[in-house]
Amino acid sequence: MKFSITFLLLLITTSIFAQNATISGFVLDKDLKDEPLPFANVNIKGTSLYTTTDINGAYSIDVPNGNYEIVFSFVGYESKSVLFSVSDNEKKTISQSIGSSSVTMDDVVIKATTSREKETALLLDQKKAVEIKQSIGAQEMSRKGISTVEAGLTKITGISKVESRGLFVRGLEERYNNLLINDLQAPSNSPFKKIIPLDLFPTDIVGVLNVYKTFNPNISGDFAGATINIETAQPRTSITKLTTGFGYTTGNNNEDFLISEDANTTQGFLGFLGKDRKLSSAFGNVPSGVKMSTTQYEESAKQNSWNTTKTTSPINNSLSFLHAEKFSLNNERSLNYIFSFNGDNKYQIRDGIARTFNQGQGNYDNNLRFTNYNYATSFSGLVGLRYKSKRFGIALNSFLLRSTSSMIEDQLGYTNSLSTNPNILIRGNQFEESKYWNNQVLVNYDITEDGKHSAKGGFSYVKTAFGQPDRKFITGEKINETDIKTTYGGNNLIRQFLDVSGDRYFSSMLEYNLKLKENEKLKKISIGYNGFNNEEISSYRFVFGKPIIATSYVVNISEINSNIATDVNSGLLKFTEESTGDYKSKLHQTVNAGYANVFFNFTDKWEINGGARVESSIREIKYRDIGDSFTDKYRKLTKEKLDILPSLNIKYLLNEKKNIRFASSKTITKPTSIEVLPIQYVNPDGTVELGNPNLENSDNLNFDLKYELFPNSKEMIALGVFGKQITNPIERVFIPTASSGGQITTYQNSKQATLFGAELEILLQLNKISSLLNDFSWGFNTSLMKTNVAVDLIKNPLENNSKRDLQGASNWLINSDLKYDFQFNEDMKNTISVVYGISGKRIYAVGTAGLDHIYEKPFSKLDFVWSSKLSKNIEAKLSVDNILNPYFKRELGNESKVNITESDLVLKQYKKGTGFSLNIGYTF
Repeated sequence: MKFSITFLLLLITTSIFAQNATISGFVLDKDLKDEPLPFANVNIKGTSLYTTTDINGAYSIDVPNGNYEIVFSFVGYESKSVLFSVSDNEKKTISQSIGSSSVTMDDVVIKATTSREKETALLLDQKKAVEIKQSIGAQEMSRKGISTVEAGLTKITGISKVESRGLFVRGLEERYNNLLINDLQAPSNSPFKKIIPLDLFPTDIVGVLNVYKTFNPNISGDFAGATINIETAQPRTSITKLTTGFGYTTGNNNEDFLISEDANTTQGFLGFLGKDRKLSSAFGNVPSGVKMSTTQYEESAKQNSWNTTKTTSPINNSLSFLHAEKFSLNNERSLNYIFSFNGDNKYQIRDGIARTFNQGQGNYDNNLRFTNYNYATSFSGLVGLRYKSKRFGIALNSFLLRSTSSMIEDQLGYTNSLSTNPNILIRGNQFEESKYWNNQVLVNYDITEDGKHSAKGGFSYVKTAFGQPDRKFITGEKINETDIKTTYGGNNLIRQFLDVSGDRYFSSMLEYNLKLKENEKLKKISIGYNGFNNEEISSYRFVFGKPIIATSYVVNISEINSNIATDVNSGLLKFTEESTGDYKSKLHQTVNAGYANVFFNFTDKWEINGGARVESSIREIKYRDIGDSFTDKYRKLTKEKLDILPSLNIKYLLNEKKNIRFASSKTITKPTSIEVLPIQYVNPDGTVELGNPNLENSDNLNFDLKYELFPNSKEMIALGVFGKQITNPIERVFIPTASSGGQITTYQNSKQATLFGAELEILLQLNKISSLLNDFSWGFNTSLMKTNVAVDLIKNPLENNSKRDLQGASNWLINSDLKYDFQFNEDMKNTISVVYGISGKRIYAVGTAGLDHIYEKPFSKLDFVWSSKLSKNIEAKLSVDNILNPYFKRELGNESKVNITESDLVLKQYKKGTGFSLNIGYTF
């Protein structure tokens, strides 16, 4: 008995003091060239010993001595196992690389697709990157109810959306941004925009949105605000999904609605009106003062009406379809494809104020009340094919974007300072269409089997078209709700035909990468080339209704078509082209750039990325002046420049949760097409937008310093400061006209601008505050900025002061969102998000000739989104957009140097309405 007790005590003591072995290592992602794989599963087979990798892909697990099998797994990836044996106190390292699985069960498919685009993975990528970048993936966009790329980007620190004018980064105008699609330079589909209006990009065709706020030599030197890189969706697994949506906006849907008679058809519903409204062949390819004959007018008017139809705006609707398939082949090869299309239509009504002040005077030039009825359609389609082997990958992408707008706008009030007649009615009838077709080939190849030497390249061909065919204006004096009194002649019956085509845009890139040994300070060298070549041709022609016998008449403005046709047949009216010599211009741009980039790790804590870009650019404009003959040779204005653009990005790792970053670079900013094309774009109220072909590129010096804290895989706190010095900043200004009426907005280079600011970003799980908030998370970001522009009053004598704020820059902005995750049962998972954003006032146009600047006032936006997975196959999303429904407002500043005689300084004002939408998706 004594021996038994002694033996038992000895056994217990031995067990207590026995030392376990430690197994540690890394799990790597084979599909991403052995990048660390966070949140992978590691378990000892046949035991309860289990752990997961951290955000660096590392794991550690204690086991007793013996023989075991360790299993590495990740949802949607092939599991790998390793046999091993250990003794007491032994420390063994076992690392494993795993890749995508060939399993295609539906429940695995969906999880595998989102896992690489989840917020935690992108947060890890942000932490690891040397440069300052932020990303938002498909999972986060879905959770927040984001349906377009533009809306997704507004959730990133320092980015705000400005009504109809795109995205502003760090308060800077849209012209300071640049766009890449799969690392290839991408043009805009509109001469009025620097980049594609990103609300045309649905999130279904997007995998990840990357925003680079610091410059690297491998991206375009056209950089100041941010470079946005859209990675199109590349499916890892199989999925088929159909989604339909419906929307209602207060003050917009189920309201009286005016629409062009030719748009109120099945063809008009689909937006296929461009061909019918194009310039009649009677006018030829070159203006020659042609007067249309009766027969020619009858032929052109068959499908192109001046009339409008009064109807009721129905609810908005959308439809999208996504199908993707992946095939796992032998020898670690895979093939996948994706097909997606998205279509939607919207009915929008804007009712508000539109005014301009007389230059050098204190009274209104135009004082109008406007009502704008806009029926908009958009369509996008993506076809992608990707093949991948162990060392080689090729992807083919083709995507199409098409948007249309059928708009009727009534403006009532007075123009040309004629306040004694406040019943002038201007009706605009406009159709706008943009087309964008982008085709890409992307290739990557590991030159050596170990991946030490690798190369990647790509090529794209893009075709764009933008048109406003037969943009019609009717002007007269309003008699009653339906009738106007007007005369032929003057500006009372105008037709405009604007076309900007970009049939030739080529972009390419090629990069070689050399990875060096892990124990060397120099880790990687990149050498590459990228560039683009494009040509835009603009045509802007005018046709006027001219009287043969001058007479006035009263007519129903919505049914004027028959009156015009009768008077043309009776010989009282002729439509005559009165285009000027500047009707056509050509813009040709070429950029060729070579670059080198090196990556250093001097210690475990210091990472440095430094390099330089040598960029050669040519901008050639061919044009004629207003008074030139249509047959005169084009004038030519050529600007050539060679820019050497260095960059430096430094990251210091305080510990595994804290980073300090520093970045500096030299970059340039190029103007948009409309800013340099010598086009005088005329609006119905007589205001004009005029390009300036003499604009110079801006030169930018950029500096950033940022501190980051990552408490865990789902949280981040970051504080940064930044500064820029911009030489020759491009700015929008308004200039005096020779007589009353027709305010002109144009563009100029100022002397120099400096700006500095600070950014704060917080992403927290609220269980830190209370256990009652376990399922809540909160995101917040803000930017504060101060700008100063030095004005050369000799070069720009109309400006009021030698110093002011930078045009288009906002001094502050705030974005925030609150998320709540919950589930009713195992299948019904829900996410509720409340999202808010606001930015401070900014200069819309620089004041001149004694008038103060025109300011855009703060616009706050509050949205609510409830996303719910109702079952394994069905999901729904309920959104409430623009809950606060504030006024969008532009206003003249109160520091004019001339005496203002008007009591109200508001120049433009309207409300958008609050939108309610429901989207239902079914996954097959």
